[in-house]
Amino acid sequence: MTILVEQPEFGVEEEETKVPADEKELVLDGGFVVPQINSFGQTFRDYDAESQRREGVESFYRTNHINQTYGFVKKMREEYGKLDRVEMSIWECCELLNEVVDESDPDLDEPQIEHLLQTAEAIRKDYPNEDWLHLTGLIHDLGKVLLLPSFGELPQWAVVGDTFPVGCSFDESVVHHKYFKENPDYSNPAYNTKYGVYSEGCGLNNVMMSWGHDDYMYLVAKENKTTLPSAALFIIRYHSFYALHRSEAYKHLMNEEDVENLKWLQIFNKYDLYSKSKVRIDVEKVKPYYLSLIEKYFPSKLKW
Repeated sequence: MTILVEQPEFGVEEEETKVPADEKELVLDGGFVVPQINSFGQTFRDYDAESQRREGVESFYRTNHINQTYGFVKKMREEYGKLDRVEMSIWECCELLNEVVDESDPDLDEPQIEHLLQTAEAIRKDYPNEDWLHLTGLIHDLGKVLLLPSFGELPQWAVVGDTFPVGCSFDESVVHHKYFKENPDYSNPAYNTKYGVYSEGCGLNNVMMSWGHDDYMYLVAKENKTTLPSAALFIIRYHSFYALHRSEAYKHLMNEEDVENLKWLQIFNKYDLYSKSKVRIDVEKVKPYYLSLIEKYFPSKLKW
């Protein structure tokens, strides 16, 4: 199987119209080259751009924002926290994602396994000594298996999209914020204040996040006793929490450990978002490396 990744040294770049570097790319620290446009010819995470997916993405967020309530999240965490659905390895889960397409993502319409290796290989190039970060790139979206029948075939709005805290007010920086007005928690005095059911500096680990693949994969990794560092678990759980790591919202709920881990999340986010590209890679060539990392940080079989 061949997939796509932003790393020419691992494959052969497809022919494309050449664009001057100063118009097409921006260079960030770490040497990672950030493209300014996605595969649809739009800027990344532009939810207002005229594209073939815009209406579908906005409709997705309307449904998501109406239904992601404190009660719903509590119910889903209790149900899926049992981890009693499937037993399989990390790599087997990667292969399951071949048929998954994230309808909330305006930048990507390829199967998710392509994005996993795009992210991991881009990180590996710039941070060769941080093998835990390479593996985090590979597994960060594995929770999207929730879309598949053996995991309950949850609707897209309960699996993907930007995440946000529930149990307190919805910050205006959350994409398509206007649709929260139809969420029952929006007018509930127990949940619609700045702190809601939380307190200042309580720590994000004590905050309920909207339910989806991020929180599910976090539970899977934690309960299966991964030896990945806390920064990896932080990345897995909050990589879709754009209101925090792009707009600095909800920082009043963070503790000192969150502040330190956020630094790694902000590094990771560049690769998660901007490595969606059109460069080919041989999966079989890099597979042995990732299998060795899986063996290092996870048991051979996990409960899901």
